[in-house]
Amino acid sequence: MKIDLNFKNDDNIFALHEADTPYLSFRALDELSIFPNAFTTRHGGVSEGWLSSLNLTLKKEGETREHILENFRRVAESAGFDMERMVLSDQTHTTNVREVTEADAGKGLLRSSDFESVDGLVTNVPGITLVTFYADCVPLYIADPVHKAIGLSHSGWRGTVGRMGEITLRKMSELYGTEPKDVVCCVGPSICRDCFEVGPEVSEEFRDSFPETCHKDIILGPSFNEAGEEKYHIDLWKANELIFRMAGVRPEHISVTNVCTRCNTDTFWSHRALGTKRGNMAAFLSLRP
Repeated sequence: MKIDLNFKNDDNIFALHEADTPYLSFRALDELSIFPNAFTTRHGGVSEGWLSSLNLTLKKEGETREHILENFRRVAESAGFDMERMVLSDQTHTTNVREVTEADAGKGLLRSSDFESVDGLVTNVPGITLVTFYADCVPLYIADPVHKAIGLSHSGWRGTVGRMGEITLRKMSELYGTEPKDVVCCVGPSICRDCFEVGPEVSEEFRDSFPETCHKDIILGPSFNEAGEEKYHIDLWKANELIFRMAGVRPEHISVTNVCTRCNTDTFWSHRALGTKRGNMAAFLSLRP
């Protein structure tokens, strides 16, 4: 399927796979060869109405389990994942990270899950595919080629203020011996700075969470709208990049998106643009057996 994106891939960050169910992958992960990865679009599925066509979350009015399973089957076929060994998050904008074991295979998709308020997943089990969900928030991919481990985390503005990337790395270090200097990290498609307008209360949370030397790179403003309200713009891409760098990840090992979900609503679901009348995309990350 041919899709158009409102961005330039001059730095070759992404590969665009124009299959029947299209998806993006990070070249930095593709080149390591053992970390299959994907980020879906809103196209190539069977969902109907305002969920048309590739919605990957059952928690939407009018969605059916039959459609969800077929949508996941199509993604698995296009991107080469084992659907029976996918493990799904249960996101509530926390910084909770859970280890995924072989016993968890299929949880959240093919069988019931005991995951509650889990926004980050880590594993070192070959063949397990971690899955998290998005409609403007930031997907964080972490691959450790030395200890053969992966992490995939959902980081909205609350997760970013809470340093979700650092927390995920710390969990991988505790469980698998991961060292930040060895990992490859990717900041995935999400809302850009120009589209992410917030009030002063959110801006203050970022000021409190990040060193003052980082503020000019993350926070733009203030400005005032027609109603005279004070507004700011937050760069979630830069904020998450800085979190990885401050945690010890080498700058050359960090790939940062230039794909805004809000600027590309023909291709991606965006909560800011569409509100609740939308589906969800998903990020996928696996460790090749």
